[in-house]
Amino acid sequence: MQFAKPSEWQNTTDIKEFILLGFGNSKDLNVLLFMLFIIMYTVTLSGNLLIIVLVVTEKHIHTPMYFFLSNLSCLEISYTSAILPKIMANCLADTKTISFWGCILQMQFFFIPGATECYLLAAMSYDRYLAICRPLHYGTLMNDKTCILLVLMSWLIAFLLIAVLTSLLAQLTFCDQYKIDHFFCDFTPLVRLSCNDTWVIESAALITSSIAILPTFFITVSSYTFIIRAILKIPSVDGRQKAFSTCSSHLTVVSIFYGSLMFVYILPTTGKFKDMKKGFSFLYSVLTPMINPFIYCLRNKEIKETLRKQFLKFGRFSEPF
Repeated sequence: MQFAKPSEWQNTTDIKEFILLGFGNSKDLNVLLFMLFIIMYTVTLSGNLLIIVLVVTEKHIHTPMYFFLSNLSCLEISYTSAILPKIMANCLADTKTISFWGCILQMQFFFIPGATECYLLAAMSYDRYLAICRPLHYGTLMNDKTCILLVLMSWLIAFLLIAVLTSLLAQLTFCDQYKIDHFFCDFTPLVRLSCNDTWVIESAALITSSIAILPTFFITVSSYTFIIRAILKIPSVDGRQKAFSTCSSHLTVVSIFYGSLMFVYILPTTGKFKDMKKGFSFLYSVLTPMINPFIYCLRNKEIKETLRKQFLKFGRFSEPF
């Protein structure tokens, strides 16, 4: 943690906007990045909307697992939409600026769905634990009321945690430094530009991130520990494969999400880790929401079968009379 020097306090200005350094100033590179990002954003929206539509329209998959999956897709659309349109606009802009309040709002709309996803992934892990380890009590313990309550609580806790951070961020004073070395308004790069003593807000960030990440990570790891133990006790190979197939896609998503999240927010922000962190930020904020629908669709038999039926229906409907 770095404290502001008296000379920096004297140079304090009322900064109205920041410059996002992003991926550099090469015009040709930024045009290529714009094309890449618009393709990725289109794929992200299409894939996640497809899952939502399938879950809503197909009655035979109106189960807790797919209810959570559709909510996960909503979250990924939300936090990707909070940053990608601005990233694409900056790729084509001469000055890659964002206003102070635009920066605060971007963090609000990015981190609330991100924190909610931590709790939702934990709820999905618990759902798989009940389905595999306590199948006789599954219908009673994981009913519609419980599913809705878990989703609402995930959103509420995340909103409260992030509201504390953004309210503290809004009170910071910034010096003549206004360049954010990132492609979106992330917490650490912004706080490092402040002239204030940042001990309070950094302590609050540590507490809130611990509340969001550690309990949910513990629930997820504990659930899968019990799940793997239960699967290994199944005598037949086919039975073990069938049981594991119901949670393998979720386990893959959890591993990618928590792996990149911990790399970004736990490892040091200096030296060789600095540029690596930008890459891992890109992984969990842009790339993961794009590939998650493919992971669930390709590794889930029910989703694949539902898609196949929908394509057959569409094919019959589009045939000429």
